[in-house]
Amino acid sequence: MRFSNELMEISRRAETDLKEIFAELDEVSFYNTDRIIDAFREHRVSDAMFAATSGYGYDDKGRDTLDLIWADVFGCEAALVRQNIVSGTHALAIGLYGLLRPGDILMSVAGKPYDTLDEVIGISGKAGNGSLADFGVSYRQIEMSGGRLDLPAIREALEKEKVKVVFVQRSKGYLNRRTLTVAEIGELCDTVHKISPETFVYVDNCYGEFVDRLEPTAVGADLAAGSLIKNAGGGMAETGGYLCGTKKAVELASYRLTSVGVGGEVGATLGLNKSMYKGLFYAPHTTAQALKTAHFAAYVFSALGYETEPAWNERRSDIIQTVLTGTPDGLCALCRGIQYGSPVDSYVTPEPWDMPGYSDPVIMAAGNFTQGSSIELSADGPLHSPFTAFLQGGLTYEAGKIGILSAANELLKGRSK
Repeated sequence: MRFSNELMEISRRAETDLKEIFAELDEVSFYNTDRIIDAFREHRVSDAMFAATSGYGYDDKGRDTLDLIWADVFGCEAALVRQNIVSGTHALAIGLYGLLRPGDILMSVAGKPYDTLDEVIGISGKAGNGSLADFGVSYRQIEMSGGRLDLPAIREALEKEKVKVVFVQRSKGYLNRRTLTVAEIGELCDTVHKISPETFVYVDNCYGEFVDRLEPTAVGADLAAGSLIKNAGGGMAETGGYLCGTKKAVELASYRLTSVGVGGEVGATLGLNKSMYKGLFYAPHTTAQALKTAHFAAYVFSALGYETEPAWNERRSDIIQTVLTGTPDGLCALCRGIQYGSPVDSYVTPEPWDMPGYSDPVIMAAGNFTQGSSIELSADGPLHSPFTAFLQGGLTYEAGKIGILSAANELLKGRSK
């Protein structure tokens, strides 16, 4: 793939200016990899744990040990890591249905959650479909203030009525807001638990795993959930998700995954343990590669005159990079470039479509080895103003760099017409 002299000059400047940030990302990756190897050693991981089980999956040593390792690495009491959790939304829904009961109140404190949870909560969709609203769960929403959690408003709400679950989305989703840091989530947990000790703080941790040295469950979150085809699977896990947190919260979630009284004690792994162990092992390094790609993208698109968030030199709390393209043609061009620069389906031209769970047509570019894997380089966005592209992933920085330059190339082509 050949790029213009202009793009290659921007690329050289980017890597010079990003040298210190890249070194810091490598340090975080080393720290987290060290913790994971310690946990593997402590729990005596062996080849026998990768063996397949069938049927009920009783006494699956690999499955049970992976749960223990996950809890250690995420700084919490318990975990549920399963290949039959089909997506991040599924993992989040398991936790919500596990924790909430008829008459309870769910309060989202970072504005509206990601679009795919709308029908789960009952914000949209048909009555009778089985949403939380159908089961008598009430929903409250508190907007962020000045790009931060509105702790005074949260305190006031908790003092007025009994809230069962405080839900917080760490990443921005399809909102133009900053991502929350682990420290901010820790402050939220302290605030909630001081006022209402029985309230669960539940974190949508998607896109944030291993970006920092600590996870939300290490700073007080009762439950966190995510997908294994994002950061936590390291590009190795081909399906699956996780929930981790306090023993009580994880147990309640496990009853929703299987059945009450059975929980996490069953579930055949069918030979997929190895990819999940390997994914956790790779996760810090792969996340660092995705972060380098995101910083590089911010630099390149900023140099071309586009508004980016976070800025190229800004520290991150997730792997998502936004680029405000300003027009539907610009958004589609960027996505075409990402697709063309991908290792799989590079010949395909992405087009906007009415995707289930989304209120606007969405365009998605993802030439990935694993379908839907957003730890691999992808770009997507809803077709509404300001036509923001949401980029994430990059299994290797080198491939991520090629994808970003390809996207920049398509945008420049559009300008020249």
